[in-house]
Amino acid sequence: MNEQHLPARAPLAARRPSTSNHHGIAREDDYAWLRADNWQAVMRDPAVLPADIRAHLEAENAYTGAVMADTEPLQETLFAEMKGRIKEDDSSVPAPDGAFDYYTRYVVGGQHPLFCRRPRGGGTEEILIDGNALAAPHAYFRIANVAHSPDHTLVAYAVDTKGSEFYTVTIVEAETGRLVDAQITDNNGGFQWAADSKTLLYVWLDEEHRPRKLFAHRAGAQGKDRLIHEQTDPGYFLDIGATQDHKYLLFGVHDHETAEVSLIDAADPGAAPRLVAAREAEHDYSVEHHGARLIILTNSGGAEDYRIVEAPADSPSPENWREIEPHRPGRLILDVVAYKDFLVRLEREDGLPRIVIRRFADGEEHEIAFDEEAYALGLSHGYEYDTRTLRFTYSSMTTPAQVFDYDMETRERTLRKTQEVPSGHDPSLFVTRRVMAPAKDGETVPISLLYRKETALDGTAPLLLYGYGAYGMTMPAGFNTNALSLVDRGFVYAIAHIRGGKEKGYRWYKDGKRERKVNTFTDFIAAGEYLAEQKFTSRGRIIAHGGSAGGMLMGAVANMAPNLFLGIIAEVPFVDVLTTMLDATLPLTPPEWPEWGNPLQSAQDYRTIAAYSPYDNVRGQTYPNIIALAGLTDPRVTYWEPAKWVAKLREADTGGNLILLRTNMEAGHAGASGRFERLKEVAVSYAFALKVAGLDASSDSPVPRD
Repeated sequence: MNEQHLPARAPLAARRPSTSNHHGIAREDDYAWLRADNWQAVMRDPAVLPADIRAHLEAENAYTGAVMADTEPLQETLFAEMKGRIKEDDSSVPAPDGAFDYYTRYVVGGQHPLFCRRPRGGGTEEILIDGNALAAPHAYFRIANVAHSPDHTLVAYAVDTKGSEFYTVTIVEAETGRLVDAQITDNNGGFQWAADSKTLLYVWLDEEHRPRKLFAHRAGAQGKDRLIHEQTDPGYFLDIGATQDHKYLLFGVHDHETAEVSLIDAADPGAAPRLVAAREAEHDYSVEHHGARLIILTNSGGAEDYRIVEAPADSPSPENWREIEPHRPGRLILDVVAYKDFLVRLEREDGLPRIVIRRFADGEEHEIAFDEEAYALGLSHGYEYDTRTLRFTYSSMTTPAQVFDYDMETRERTLRKTQEVPSGHDPSLFVTRRVMAPAKDGETVPISLLYRKETALDGTAPLLLYGYGAYGMTMPAGFNTNALSLVDRGFVYAIAHIRGGKEKGYRWYKDGKRERKVNTFTDFIAAGEYLAEQKFTSRGRIIAHGGSAGGMLMGAVANMAPNLFLGIIAEVPFVDVLTTMLDATLPLTPPEWPEWGNPLQSAQDYRTIAAYSPYDNVRGQTYPNIIALAGLTDPRVTYWEPAKWVAKLREADTGGNLILLRTNMEAGHAGASGRFERLKEVAVSYAFALKVAGLDASSDSPVPRD
């Protein structure tokens, strides 16, 4: 795809040299001006974006629109396909809580969910929150959290109308919908009801978008909320949760590798929090409650993949911890939930998840078995504690999501729902596989694959390779209806489970962070090379795809192995890593130093990051076709990172391939709000992939799917 034949001229950002100096190292940045000095104000009101920056972003959008204009019919087709795979009047399986069943549902044509309840077992529906009605006045709208009070009389919900993730919490009466109050602003989306059904604990964000304070709010009361805790160290997040039995509210202070949890008696929210274990670098733990004891998931004592201990609830400090499930290297315990008679854990071994259930009475254990080669599994804790029913969700790359209720005593599995694909889906037409790519240091990288049975595996197929590789996040091999639009057009769809995630245990995460971060990038390149060698595709036929920290991956592999990739789709890409980690005023910088290193304090960290930071390593070479997608009010990856990156790429590129930037001027990190509007953005990305693969002209009609 050569720019000489494009319908418009690419914008060239003005070069305004700026110099910084750290550890005696001088660094030039010609595009630092794209960072608005008033960025905090822009998060709250995008209209105050400086005129020169707005003009540049709008010029980029216009250019991308012109270049992609020939794919507009294809985009419409892709959107219609993806929308056709969504059951428009879908609803969740009702979750019981006392006298009611709670659930969400959608209406035909509706973008946002309705939060509802009905009498347990059936009866007249009550609509508690109508997302469509609330969203109507806003260009952007997202509900982050909805929670009913323990006595079922009140409902609290958090709404963001800018994409900046500053939430306003509203409390209404459940039966009537009458407004009780909407006094809580600048919330991070996290809150928890106390047992009195009047007190709401919530986290407050400061001007730097950092979770700084924990407050207690009395529903309907006027006056100042009570401060429970103020976190003065910007390197830590705050959160608020609860044990499964709702006996304790859990007040957490944490970063990506260290945790500290305090207990607040849900029946006495005014009491001082009680610390479980003091913060200790790289000690991560979480807490459940059962009877007179706490059950603690911890990596203490060298338990890299975690172990489970118990401690008296009234004296929970580590000297009183007693092990009840030992550490087993390679078996990563992901989650623990305590019900009245059963302890449930979700764990992963050899890259695959499983659920293990232990009966408290006699310690007998069993696991829930699954047959497919690669699959995704999720636990739903539910609202209730005294229950034998465990709910979980299962899917694979060919199997639509299934929701099961599992009787932990009888081991009976009841299918409650299978994801409907209204336009049709026949799993027998597809193949899903798990293969292992050799990495340069002898490790093997798992890759999950999806393709149609008739796809020729002779190296001619284009392939979309997705990756993330950060924060220990695991990429599930689950059912993705959107990906079918590529697979039905002859693509192989692949997920590379690279280092930086936890697919192969906690060590897999440690081997892809800080000074070992480059392993993430070389794993992804190794995955692409292996897939080409095995004829799933060929070099130069791979479209790489990643977002956020996965967007850093996109920028890095574009620098390191440009000839391997035909195209790059970088969504909200974290590409200006060094600049961001040097700016302690940005929302996520201090809490993320443990992940990337602190280049302000450490010259070695500075050099490590500088050696891979995509923006700093752009150089004169032929780059693949690239599209970068950004959100103006994104507080996680600020809009100027992809804007600067694209400007520098255009200056350095010697090959004339497409280099595009598309900024959503009315959204943040998650892109457009609403279940259908988001699909339009996916359609742009997929149309780009088909365009650069030379399939856009013949792709209006995919292979029949049933």
